[in-house]
Amino acid sequence: MTQHSKWKKLATVASGVALAFSLNAAQAAETIKVGVLHSLSGTMAISETTLKDTVLMMIEEQNKKGGLLGKKLEPVVVDPASNWPLFAEKARELLDKEQVDVIFGCWTSVSRKSVLPVIEELNGMLFYPVQYEGEESSKNVFYTGAAPNQQAIPAVDYLMAEEGVERWVLAGTDYVYPRTTNKILEAYLKSKGVAEADIMINYTPFGHSDWQTIVSDVKKFGGAGKKTAVVSTINGDANVPFYKELANQGISAEDIPVVAFSVGEEELSGFDTAPLVGHLAAWNYFQSADSEANESFIAAWKAYTGDDKRVTNDPMEATYIGFQMWAEAVEKAGTTDTDPVREAMYGITVPNLTGGYAVMNTNHHLTKPVLIGEIQADGQFDTVWQTAGGVIGDAWTDHLEESGLIVADWTAPIKCGNFNIKTGQCSGQNY
Repeated sequence: MTQHSKWKKLATVASGVALAFSLNAAQAAETIKVGVLHSLSGTMAISETTLKDTVLMMIEEQNKKGGLLGKKLEPVVVDPASNWPLFAEKARELLDKEQVDVIFGCWTSVSRKSVLPVIEELNGMLFYPVQYEGEESSKNVFYTGAAPNQQAIPAVDYLMAEEGVERWVLAGTDYVYPRTTNKILEAYLKSKGVAEADIMINYTPFGHSDWQTIVSDVKKFGGAGKKTAVVSTINGDANVPFYKELANQGISAEDIPVVAFSVGEEELSGFDTAPLVGHLAAWNYFQSADSEANESFIAAWKAYTGDDKRVTNDPMEATYIGFQMWAEAVEKAGTTDTDPVREAMYGITVPNLTGGYAVMNTNHHLTKPVLIGEIQADGQFDTVWQTAGGVIGDAWTDHLEESGLIVADWTAPIKCGNFNIKTGQCSGQNY
């Protein structure tokens, strides 16, 4: 073979490779890839599998409308298996290998914290749909769940005002969300005149099952002659034996009410709720909300799952709101690229499922209502209190000294997730 023939053959091979690569790229560009990063196994599967299904339903409905920008949406589902380091690996896989345009995912704050450096490094976009502890605002994350001022603080205020609670058990799973939330709540309670001796704090590992001693301690703590309540940040499948043990030891809602931040309709569907009637949960949505939008959503969910017994819950609504906002921002920006979509997100307003509207603020948190509901025998919640209107999510709490001077605003002139109004400076990585 002559040198000319060799070069001609190499050029032909290179041309074929380039053509194949071009065809693959063109084929990939024909769809908009949506990453789904939720645990489908392990201790958090009880909560997260439903959110995976919610995203898939939203994608299916959007595709029936014609997709976005003339393209169909393609889900890419991975299972981080309730393994927090694996969340980071799976996020990198979604962004680097699968080239997804957006990610909907995470439940626990430790999983979000694991994903955060990867999302920021690769300039991805994450919609996080679960209540959390605040103290964060990343330019690459939109927080559609509740901040502490949209759940924890109103719940404590309700128990003080309506139930006359004076002693407090702060019970949580041992990771960042419960610990930070309880740090905020402890400071808030003390600012309201609650003595340190009237605050009991307890943490248990994920999947904890032996609650007999802890519940006995709670019962003893509540027997001091002052009205006592449990504020629960217990997460995942540990909730089932916790509530069962409350019933076993005869603790009713009249004796020591429990207000939960991580127990919704999905978790309650897993066990007998009759002994739990009257215990509380604080969320921004309940399935029992009376609105046309909610009726349509519930009907769509039951049709999608093919199961009339499937329930809806707050993180599902937060996923729904986030997806609707992202879709509107993509159309508004004319692209799925992260930076223009992020700019297009600010100020977007979509109907929520309780009859009002959710607004995305420039601190990457929503404005939405706060509801407190009582558990009913059928596993649903009866709303006993709610805010008159929407509450703006606060990325940085006013109740911790180190956070009181920090604000988040991703628009000019600040363009920062942690701006100190005293020093006039941004700090950390979030800018």
